[in-house]
Amino acid sequence: MQRGIRLFKIFGIHISIDPSWFLIFFLITWNLSTTFGQLHSDWTGLLRWGFAATTAILFFGSVLLHELAHSLVAIAQGVKVRSIMLHMFGGVSNIERDPPSPKAEFLITIVGPATSFILGLILTSLSGAADLFNSPFANLQLLSSQLSPVSTILLWLGPLNMILAIFNLIPGFPLDGGRILRSFLWALTNNVKRATRWAANVGQLVAWAMILGGVSMVFGAELPFFGSGIIGGVWLSFIGWFLNGAAQASYQQVVVQDILEDVPVRRMMRKDPPTVPSDLSLDSLVDDHLMGSGERAFPVLDDGHLEGIVTLDDLRKAPRREWGTSTVKQIMTPVSRVKSISPEEDAADALSRLRELEVRQLPVIEDGKLLGLVRRRDILRWLQLQTELGEEKK
Repeated sequence: MQRGIRLFKIFGIHISIDPSWFLIFFLITWNLSTTFGQLHSDWTGLLRWGFAATTAILFFGSVLLHELAHSLVAIAQGVKVRSIMLHMFGGVSNIERDPPSPKAEFLITIVGPATSFILGLILTSLSGAADLFNSPFANLQLLSSQLSPVSTILLWLGPLNMILAIFNLIPGFPLDGGRILRSFLWALTNNVKRATRWAANVGQLVAWAMILGGVSMVFGAELPFFGSGIIGGVWLSFIGWFLNGAAQASYQQVVVQDILEDVPVRRMMRKDPPTVPSDLSLDSLVDDHLMGSGERAFPVLDDGHLEGIVTLDDLRKAPRREWGTSTVKQIMTPVSRVKSISPEEDAADALSRLRELEVRQLPVIEDGKLLGLVRRRDILRWLQLQTELGEEKK
C-alpha cells in the first residue's frame, strides 16, 4: 500500500499526500508568485504569495476531483478503491485490482479527463475573461493584468485543467490515454495481459520520447508547446523517466495478478503454524519462539480457540523492562480485530489484502478453525518459483 500523510476520508476513500507533494506545491506557488507579480505590479509580496498558495491548493483540489471521478466510477463498476494519493506528478487512485472488463476500464478511465476538461471550461467561463480569446496573443498579458485577483486565479486554473485533461490522454500507459488504449486492445484480443504489454510498450516509447525531448530542450532545441530551456527540459525528462518506470511496474503488476489468479490460498499457506498461549510472558515469547524460529507472527490459541495474533511489531510496542511481567494477551491483536482469509480465496486477493492492511501475514480460517497462515514471503516465493519454471520452459 502506498504510504503518505493521510488527510481525510471521503466516500470511504482515504485521501493522502506523498512527501514529494510539498516540493511541487512550493515550486508551483513560487512560480505563480512571480507570474502574478509580473501581471499585477501593484500587488504586495504578501498578496502575491497568498494568492499563489491559494491557487496551488485549488489546483491540487482539481486534481483530487479528477481522481475522485476515476474512483467513484470504479466503485460503481464493482472495483474497490483503497485510497487516493496526491504527489509531485499529480495524483493516483489506488485501485485494488484491474477492472473486470474492457468496457469498465474505458468508463473508469475516460471520466477523469472529462471531469478535468469540463471543470476547466467552467472555471474559464467564471473568470469573466472571454475577451481574452478574441484578442491577439500579444495582448493577452496586458488584458490579464486588468483582471481582478479572483478572475486571475480562475483564468489560470481553467486552461490548466484543460491542459491536464489533454496531457492525460497521451497514450502513455499508465496515463489515462494509455489505459484507454489498453481497453481497446483488451477488447480486440480478449487478453488483458497481452493488451497491458502492448500498452506498456507504447507507454515506454512515449516516455523515451519525453526523455529525449527534454534533453534536446536542455541543449537549446525548441519543441512545439514545450518550448526550450534547462528547467523545462529537465522537468520533461523527469516526467518521461517516471512514466517509463510506471509502465514497467504496471505490466509487472498484471503479470503477478495473472500468475496468482485462480490459485487458492490453501496451496501456499503455512499449514499448522506454531502457536502460543495468551498467558505466555513476553520474555518467553522472545526466548522460546522468536529466537528459536524464523517466524515473526504467532496465532494465539487457548484450548484450541483462536484468541488473536501476536507479531514482532506488537512486541516492539512493549517497553523492554516489562517483558518479564507482561503477557502475550496484553499486546496481541484480539481475534475481533484480526483480518482473516479463507483457504479457497485467490492468492491475488490475499496479496492485495496484505498490502491494503499493511501486514505480513493473514490467518487462514475455515468454519471458525485455524488452518494456517498465508504470509507475504510465501506468495513471493511462489511467484519466484513460477517465474523460474516459466524461464526453464522457454
